[in-house]
Amino acid sequence: MPGRNAVTFDFSGATVLVTGGTSGIGHAVATAFADAGAAVTVTGTRPAPSDYPDVALDRFTYRTLDTRDADAVDRLAAGITTLDVLVNNAGANFAGGDEWDPDGFSAALACNVEGAVRLTTRLRDVLRASDLPGGASVVNVVSMTAYRSTTIVPGYSAAKAALLAMTRNFAVHWVGDGIRVNAVAPGLVATRMTAPMHDWPELLDAELAKAAMDRMATPEEVAAAVCFLSSSASAYTTGTAFAVDGGYLAV
Repeated sequence: MPGRNAVTFDFSGATVLVTGGTSGIGHAVATAFADAGAAVTVTGTRPAPSDYPDVALDRFTYRTLDTRDADAVDRLAAGITTLDVLVNNAGANFAGGDEWDPDGFSAALACNVEGAVRLTTRLRDVLRASDLPGGASVVNVVSMTAYRSTTIVPGYSAAKAALLAMTRNFAVHWVGDGIRVNAVAPGLVATRMTAPMHDWPELLDAELAKAAMDRMATPEEVAAAVCFLSSSASAYTTGTAFAVDGGYLAV
């Protein structure tokens, strides 16, 4: 039973697709929807769910997807006949490479924004057919890097800013279809992607100091915002970005 001051959601009968749902924020989002009764499909880059031995994926339908592969995105979309919620979460930065190089920059854009825009566009018809109370929802996972310079991963930053802009554009363009399009903008979240920062405490401390709460978020805290934006409780909300940033934008 939920504890005092807890919020629960009911997505019984809903169908949800979470890209990049095999770890971190994506896995927390997929789990939250499954806990709320939804039928959840997740994507990952490995051939099969058994290739993720340290992650519990048995509650989800699994599909292989590299968001940089346009043909793979089209094939995935073509196989989906019903959908109520799309969560564009898949993404990565290339801190070990060079996003200042034009090829590295292009790779970051393809991974973090182009695939999401392609998948969202391809799924318009099935989202439009949703009868979910409050309407079908698309939730894009962006980042605080969409709001500030990030010289280590400029391609990732630019891609997240572009995805934020596309959130607003889709929201206005599709409002007549009954499809709401929003974003969540997390601050620093404790995931596998951010784990290497612990090897550079001066970098980690500097980033944490930018948030009023002076700590990392948990993936579950981000997942709660995604569920809210997909629920009938936010039926009058579209084209916005919900900051889950520990007060980063307030400082």
